[in-house]
Amino acid sequence: VQLQASGGGLAQAGGSLRLSCAASGFALDDYAIGWFRQAPGKEREGVSCIRSGSGSIYYQDSVKGRFTISRDNAKNTVYLQMNSLKPEDTAVYYCALDTTPNLAAMLGFENEYDYWGQGTLVTVSS
Repeated sequence: VQLQASGGGLAQAGGSLRLSCAASGFALDDYAIGWFRQAPGKEREGVSCIRSGSGSIYYQDSVKGRFTISRDNAKNTVYLQMNSLKPEDTAVYYCALDTTPNLAAMLGFENEYDYWGQGTLVTVSS
C-alpha cells in the first residue's frame, strides 16, 4: 500500500490550498482516508476523514466551514480543499488509510489508521 500526499506549499492568510492523497496497492470496497497534521512542537491531530463506501465525513471543529474533503473512488484519491487559511493551519499534513473503518477512525483517532503517507508541508503566512 502506498499513499502519496501532495499539494502543500506556502499561502497567505485567507488564501487556499488543495491537498491530494493518492492511494494505491489495495483493493477494498470500504475504507477511510484521513488527513492529519502536526504543527511544530505539537502532537499530531486529526483534521478530516472520509469513508469510501458511505461517504461519511468528519471534520475537526477548527476547520469546519473552511476545509472540504472529497473523494474520487475511481482514482482512489482524496482531496482536502483548504480555504480561509490561518497561520495556525501551518503544519505538516499527512494522509492515512484505515482498511477497517469504524467510528473511532471516523472521529479522527490516528491509532485506527493502518498506512501512512509522507507528509506535505503547509505554511500559512500572516
